[in-house]
Amino acid sequence: MATERILIVDDEETLCEVLKLNLGNEGYDVDTAFSAEQALGYNLKEYSLILLDIMMGEISGIKMAKMLKNDVATADIPIIFCTARDTEDDMVMGLNLGADDYIMKPYTVRNVIARVKSVLRRTSSHKAVGKPAEKQNVLQVEGLKLDLEFKRCTVDDVEVKLTRKEFELLVYLVLHRGKICSREQILSRVWSDEVVVLDRTIDVNITRVRSKIGAYGSYIVTRSGFGYGFRD
Repeated sequence: MATERILIVDDEETLCEVLKLNLGNEGYDVDTAFSAEQALGYNLKEYSLILLDIMMGEISGIKMAKMLKNDVATADIPIIFCTARDTEDDMVMGLNLGADDYIMKPYTVRNVIARVKSVLRRTSSHKAVGKPAEKQNVLQVEGLKLDLEFKRCTVDDVEVKLTRKEFELLVYLVLHRGKICSREQILSRVWSDEVVVLDRTIDVNITRVRSKIGAYGSYIVTRSGFGYGFRD
């Protein structure tokens, strides 16, 4: 049974209670705070992970995350943002601030639990072997890593050469993992600078990315008539 302590910070009280109940059923010791101000009154260094909403009162989740990362006592606590702000810029900003994951509302409890377990497993393994914390501008799904700063993709520590659009497409899908993205959404974000782009362009790039990332190509799913996604 897990013994980690988790703090949920969200101004939606019903949502907090639902997550607390379900994470508690998984064996976690869970506390809730309905504002950043309330959360900052807790002994935060005792928590193993913080689930943090972005859009709250006077102190936003972004501001609270900055405060946590600037304090040596709390800088290493993993943070998962849970928010209705779903643009790619928001997600990249959150990750660059030091968040370990980013979950968009509405989400399923099952998805949250899976992300919590994944982050805690990853951070626990870093502590166990005495390695420094993972770079916060790196998206990682098992052995697939995407370095957002150096625009570099590696699969099981072997670099994979992706074109700019292939890289941006894969980043977009990973940032939205667990969700099917329509062709229109993908075109507007990845090919926003193009005058005319055919749907076939997405299909071709998806095929290329799948072939280049090896076993992780199967993580990219197709839903006919709906679009593409990256499974959890």
